[in-house]
Amino acid sequence: MPHHEPLTPMRNGVSASKVHLPQQKKATSIYTFLCQKFPHISAAEWQQRFQDGLILDAHGQTLAIDHQYQIQQHIYYYRFLTTEVAVPFEHEIMFENEHFIAVDKPHFLTMTPTGQYVQETLLVRLKKQTNNPFLTPIHRLDRETAGIVLFSKQPETRGLYQNLFASRQVNKVYHAIAAYNSTLTLPCITQFRMEKGQPFYTMRIVDGEPNSETKIELLQHNEHWAKYQLSPKTGKQHQLRVHLNALGIPILHDPFYPHVCHKAEDDFSQPLQLLAKTISFVDPITKQQMQFFSTKDLVLP
Repeated sequence: MPHHEPLTPMRNGVSASKVHLPQQKKATSIYTFLCQKFPHISAAEWQQRFQDGLILDAHGQTLAIDHQYQIQQHIYYYRFLTTEVAVPFEHEIMFENEHFIAVDKPHFLTMTPTGQYVQETLLVRLKKQTNNPFLTPIHRLDRETAGIVLFSKQPETRGLYQNLFASRQVNKVYHAIAAYNSTLTLPCITQFRMEKGQPFYTMRIVDGEPNSETKIELLQHNEHWAKYQLSPKTGKQHQLRVHLNALGIPILHDPFYPHVCHKAEDDFSQPLQLLAKTISFVDPITKQQMQFFSTKDLVLP
């Protein structure tokens, strides 16, 4: 299948971000427009990006800081961070074909570039390793969660795999360590209505028609702690963490549930005890049954 080479090459594993220049009256230069559009990024940082040749026009040419604003054009910029906390854990590629790769993600590694991470993300590490600018996650795992995650290798077939997840044709099995509660009847199926919580990056349970469902089974316990097998039918953000917390057995070392507890960025001492253990589906192209296992394991404390 033909690949269209991106106009702007990757730099150190980072692909350029595209910005449209709409019709507006406020900005006379591209620099002032970028400062207005992204107020959370300091003017000094934008100046540095222009200086470092990280702002390009639609043809891939470097733009100067005084370049005039041109409506209905688009430009590209590269994200960089002067300092990032190194994440001292490695991913492992478990499987690869021409369409996707299955990766065993470590705890504490963010999937894609965010506020404080660019180089120290799984996507950028993989782009550097494979030299493939088209890599895109097909689904996501929280920064705190470890285990199997899939990345698409090419735009032409990406939708076929994304649709597997959207239409719930993927079986995902997780393991979690949480408190043992002898009064819980297991296995059980939990169904809750989940919405955005406070702070904004958390989720909460509210009244109403359930929009999330998880099957919970007990694998083993030592009277105090238990290892649970979780099979989500839906894929809400933080679903497994919220469901176990709702049962009164929050996952061990969860920094958000039941209470948000901010840790130092370089504190890797207590990984969330949640692991995406297996993922299985019928490949939409080859029609073969695919199954991938994480080599990691959670052990009872």
